[in-house]
Amino acid sequence: MEYAACKVPAAPVRKKASHKSEMVNQLLFGEAVMVLKIKKKWALIRSVPENYEGWITISHLEEIDGSLALQYDPWVTSDLLSVIDIGGKPMHISAGASLLGFDGKSGKFGTLEYYFSGNRIKRNEVIPGEELVRKLSIQWLNAPYLWGGRTILGVDCSGFAKTIFKMMGIDLPRDAWQQAQKGKQVKKLKDAVAGDLAFFNDKEEIVHVGILLSNGEIIHSSGKVRIDTITKKGIISSDTGKRTHRLKMIRRYW
Repeated sequence: MEYAACKVPAAPVRKKASHKSEMVNQLLFGEAVMVLKIKKKWALIRSVPENYEGWITISHLEEIDGSLALQYDPWVTSDLLSVIDIGGKPMHISAGASLLGFDGKSGKFGTLEYYFSGNRIKRNEVIPGEELVRKLSIQWLNAPYLWGGRTILGVDCSGFAKTIFKMMGIDLPRDAWQQAQKGKQVKKLKDAVAGDLAFFNDKEEIVHVGILLSNGEIIHSSGKVRIDTITKKGIISSDTGKRTHRLKMIRRYW
């Protein structure tokens, strides 16, 4: 097995080949990977296109051809939860899942065939902007924080940003510090617009990221997905009025 795709709604990717190991990421349905190593029931994978590595159980993978794995995947689901039909049986998949091998009605990758009639986005035709940022992100409000998570049932700060941006046709790296190395710098908060990412540090290390809804408002996953005030000094909690994160930089990706 050289290339594969996730065949379950959300597969945990772990730091080591053990169910007891830390979950560092999740693969969503249809997302492709390169298989680097097989170890009993586990595979060391590198995700496409962001090149993020970790261990996943082989039972969550469907072997696919390299040409399919490496091509741009245009179709993603847009509802928080959608239903696909696999062999006459339902599977619920989350927002941002890849409809790999999809022709507008049905799809196939490896030996897996499915039918889908729900709401979706064609990533190479979407135009990012304030309206789309709000539409896609606000529906995630109150989703619980989960380290490594990328679904409405649990999501971390960079996983939230990555999944929202994926639905807008932009492939971000997985972790906040990696995302901070992409895009163009916005020097002042007053010049920021909806869709810019704001990054926050602890001393010099980037530890948090959120999506700006304006130059005074941010949506981010901290305890849960929430909307707070942002100033040039950082995030001000809407619950306590106290600063919770120190602003380091702002980046723009389109």
